[in-house]
Amino acid sequence: MTTPTDLHQRMRAKRSFLCVGLDTDLRHVPEHLRQCEDPVFEFNRRIIAATAPYAVAYKPNLAFYEALGPSGWRSLQRTLEIIPEDSFTIADAKRGDIGNTSDLYARAFFEQMNFDAVTVAPYMGRDSVAPFLNYPGKWVFLLALTSNPSAADFQYHTDAGQPLYEKVVRTATAWAAEAPGHLGFVTGATRPEQLGAIRALAPEAFFLVPGVGAQGGTVSAVAEPGRNDQLGLLVNSSRGIIYAGSGEDFAEKAAEKARSLQLQMAPYFADAPAP
Repeated sequence: MTTPTDLHQRMRAKRSFLCVGLDTDLRHVPEHLRQCEDPVFEFNRRIIAATAPYAVAYKPNLAFYEALGPSGWRSLQRTLEIIPEDSFTIADAKRGDIGNTSDLYARAFFEQMNFDAVTVAPYMGRDSVAPFLNYPGKWVFLLALTSNPSAADFQYHTDAGQPLYEKVVRTATAWAAEAPGHLGFVTGATRPEQLGAIRALAPEAFFLVPGVGAQGGTVSAVAEPGRNDQLGLLVNSSRGIIYAGSGEDFAEKAAEKARSLQLQMAPYFADAPAP
């Protein structure tokens, strides 16, 4: 069970709000690891060891493991077992289905795999999200405003002057008011101009902010409008960290990139004791 207070304390201890996305594509695993029994796990193991001093969370993207069939699920499970206990774990699954199916998805991620959080799509409404919020101490990061180019196809649709992404945040905040779980929102780093408005609608919520690094987002551009009094942000970088190098020193290159981002985050913890 991880409370917002717990997560903020971990962030202050490391002066970091960095989440490392484990979007591990077997096709991009360095050649010298290809002969390992489980190259995906071995790649993740080294990335985690190298970045653990700088990251407070890890976010495996389920698609990269599901695409490998049973071996991918084994790699994922082995990866979860070696993530440090003080790190927050997010299943980037973007699930969303009718209630009884969502209940099974929630059981899979929270009971079987023991993730701290899962990303969920809101399109099917309250009964598709509620099962995930029924787990005390577990977290839902609901898709609000994403960083992909086609986000404008639906998310900016306006009804009575209100963009759809704002309606998602307003409505879902009401769903969560009586739920034992914790609700946060996915807000893309490539949309920093909207972050302030979303923060005004959800002043207490944590934001998971993907898109820093390879997609062009920056720490300062999202931290200034997106933070709250406690900070309330997890900024994710995936490809920009894990594929910072492609040779035998790939883990060292990942550590350098993670350290660089952590140094950009450290000033937001000016009153925190030195780690």
